[in-house]
Amino acid sequence: MDMDKLKKIFTKANMKTYAMDTLYDILGSILYAVGYYSFASNANFAPGGVGGIAIIINHYLPWAPLFLCQNIINIPIAILCYKLLGKKFFIKSIKTMFFMWIFGDFIIPLFPKYGGAEIAEANRLIAAIFAGILTGAGLALVYMRGSSTGGSDFVIMSIRKKKPHMSVGSITLLIDGVVILMGGVVFRNINAVLYGIIMTILASLVIDKLMYGSGAQKMLLIFSDKTDEIKQKIFETTERGVTFLKAVGAYTGQDRHIIMCVCSKTEVFPTREIVKKTDPNAMVMLSTVDEAYGYGFNPLIEK
Repeated sequence: MDMDKLKKIFTKANMKTYAMDTLYDILGSILYAVGYYSFASNANFAPGGVGGIAIIINHYLPWAPLFLCQNIINIPIAILCYKLLGKKFFIKSIKTMFFMWIFGDFIIPLFPKYGGAEIAEANRLIAAIFAGILTGAGLALVYMRGSSTGGSDFVIMSIRKKKPHMSVGSITLLIDGVVILMGGVVFRNINAVLYGIIMTILASLVIDKLMYGSGAQKMLLIFSDKTDEIKQKIFETTERGVTFLKAVGAYTGQDRHIIMCVCSKTEVFPTREIVKKTDPNAMVMLSTVDEAYGYGFNPLIEK
């Protein structure tokens, strides 16, 4: 490798990105490992994905380290999906899997599991709740840096590449559902299925909240005959910019403007009040925008 390529790799921006990737990997791995090892693995239920399969294996082979079992399943799946998902994603995911193995099998086991040897039924529910929250938070941190924990993530993304018409939700539901049902059979308890579902749903909700909820904005579409007046009052009151969308009335055939305004949740009420007072006959459509980037919102380019 020549010096120019080395300099390109070790630029300040690249090193900062690598450091942030590693930091998120470490924090995500700790949260994920605590959720799986300290809570889920001792509560006699299996959540969805490869983690759930690893818990089932660990149930029959208690001496087998939980995260080593995950990686034994993960690595062949990663190799099979390598061409579809690309080199960069593959390398990042392997690094994440390595950190999870270190924390999950060597560091977190130094601390006691939740619930003791024979966990009570009420404690199983608490374990499912905390396992879902912690693993969801850990996965969100990993996903934020363009990585994954391997396993079902690789399978889901590969299926999506081959069959783009299939939704991520339906593929995830199919894979997770099969593993959760297997857990019910293995632990011979219908509650094992219910707790597996609770953990999986909570993890999904936490992932969505952390990845999108913090930056969620509201978008208003305002249909009115007084768009210029409403626009000016929005400028003066909230200092938000608006965009005019050209439209044609299907009944009248006349050209008209629709106001599109993206704002924070706290700015929705004053904006709606402006519309109500200016034109009581106006129509306002309100929807949620997961994230907004650019002037007045999150920076489009990280500094």
